[in-house]
Amino acid sequence: MHQEIVCAGFGGQGVLLIGQTLAYAGMLEGKEVSWYPAYGPEMRGGTANCTTVIAESQIGSPVTSAPTVLVALNRPSLEKFYSGVVPDGFVVYNSSLIDSSVLTRSDLQTVGVDANNIASQIGNSRVANMVMLGAVLALTQLVSLEAVEQALRMVLPSRRHNLLPLNYQALQKGVELVGA
Repeated sequence: MHQEIVCAGFGGQGVLLIGQTLAYAGMLEGKEVSWYPAYGPEMRGGTANCTTVIAESQIGSPVTSAPTVLVALNRPSLEKFYSGVVPDGFVVYNSSLIDSSVLTRSDLQTVGVDANNIASQIGNSRVANMVMLGAVLALTQLVSLEAVEQALRMVLPSRRHNLLPLNYQALQKGVELVGA
């Protein structure tokens, strides 16, 4: 297995947290991983993306121009990275903010996730990223849900551990959405 995942959106959507959590979960499962964040100078509202590579063997580069998985949380991010996804790759997009009409390739497996609305129904719109991550897990089987839950405990600062149950619930909703 060698998967190159690009997560992209705007600052404040938790894009980097998705990638970092995947990397930690991969480490917990004994896989080779790399995580490479990139973001604009703005704290919120600017562009943000990261590349996470999860592999069974040594990783040659943390950067990719041809991801096997794209997680797009907003339309500009989808437009920027969509054409580079390898044939037979996966695209998981936030259908709360992206119209499916921009998805024109038939050689990809695409899943729209109404992440913002699902997160709001759970009780906190800020966990939309975890809904997306749950959908990615169900679609790709990159790492286990258990490893992601354990990784979240490591990645989130201890002052945010009170939000872990909410994040776990959001992950589960994403898994159920795609797994159903």
